[in-house]
Amino acid sequence: MNVEEIKTFLPHREPMLLVEEASVDEQGNAHSKYRIKEDEFFTRGHFPGNPIVPGVILCEIMAQSCAIIVKDEILDNLTLYAGLDNVRFKNAVKPGDLCEVTARLDSRRGSIFFCTASLEVDGKLCCKGQLTFALVPKE
Repeated sequence: MNVEEIKTFLPHREPMLLVEEASVDEQGNAHSKYRIKEDEFFTRGHFPGNPIVPGVILCEIMAQSCAIIVKDEILDNLTLYAGLDNVRFKNAVKPGDLCEVTARLDSRRGSIFFCTASLEVDGKLCCKGQLTFALVPKE
């Protein structure tokens, strides 16, 4: 999927749309990519002269990738964080880096989804964790 296809189900828009390519494999795992641009709003002040992607943004990239797993259920809903567990940051991510995410659905309870995701750059693990999100009807 390209950005325009992703926009048909993810409610996010620039500058918070953080998935540029995505696919779902035969096992139902999502794989996505996002290249960090030089002028991202979140690296301008974090940190001047040494821009590093904030951890919360890495979590958001992973969360949007998790939502791809249930893309057909997202229509007319918002995807909202319900929890982050066991999140670990292993390596810094900088402008120019290509983030590659693998996400899997571990379980669900109604409209609550429990996922595990990892984010790598050049094959090096940068972030991983368990993410929980809810589908909430749009008002």
